[in-house]
Amino acid sequence: QVLLVESGGGLVQAGESLRLSCAASGRIVSINVMGWYRQAPGKQRELVATISSAGSTYYTDSVKGRFTISRDNAKNTVYLQMNSLKPEDTAVYYCNAQGWRWGPLENYDTWGQGTQVTVSS
Repeated sequence: QVLLVESGGGLVQAGESLRLSCAASGRIVSINVMGWYRQAPGKQRELVATISSAGSTYYTDSVKGRFTISRDNAKNTVYLQMNSLKPEDTAVYYCNAQGWRWGPLENYDTWGQGTQVTVSS
C-alpha cells in the first residue's frame, strides 16, 4: 500500500501565495508521476500540474506562470508553489502518485485525502 499525506492548504487573499506538500510512504518501488488535481464545488476534478521522475512538468493553462510543481525524490515528496492566487483557484486540492510498489510487485495509482485552498477576493 502507498499512502499520500497532503499539507499546506488554507485561506488567503487574492494575490497571496500558498505552498502545498504531499509526502508518499509505504511499499514504494518507484514513483513515476506525481501530480496535483483540484475540485471546486459543483465542478469535476481537474488536472492542475504533473511532474515525472525525471523532472518533466505539465501545467494546465489557467495556472501557467503562477504555479510551480517540484519534487524531492529522496523524500518522495511533491510540492505545489501557488503564487498570485485568484478566487477561481478555490478548491480542494488532491495529490496523486503513480508508480510501482512491492509485495507483490504491481502498479499503483494513489490519491491523497485532499486539502482545502480558499482564496478570498
